[in-house]
Amino acid sequence: MESAPNAGMPGDVLVVEDDPIISLYFEDTILGFGARTVRTAANVARALELIAERAPDFALLDVALVRGEKTFAIAERLDALKVPFAFVTGYGADIRLPESLADKPRLTKPCSSETLEAALRNEL
Repeated sequence: MESAPNAGMPGDVLVVEDDPIISLYFEDTILGFGARTVRTAANVARALELIAERAPDFALLDVALVRGEKTFAIAERLDALKVPFAFVTGYGADIRLPESLADKPRLTKPCSSETLEAALRNEL
């Protein structure tokens, strides 16, 4: 979906989330902040396809997807492309990230719109 751009807000955001209701919430909220485009993926393979088509300006990654799939391969690809991203998880601080990704921003679900906006503006 497309919206009007907002200064300081990434234009193209990738959301990797397997819960359709949460994904829709993130999409609507991010567009409301002024992002131009939000693309969504529910699994690692689709997210990597979207990144290969066009690298996003920012990505929001649910750590654990269905069937035990983790988004670490997506995070490593984004890191290599120097695309900022944040993990989002319902597991809080207990979730273990690979050492190479341990310093990346983490949001706890549910997260406030203020926290989400700060993450998108790289203020965390």
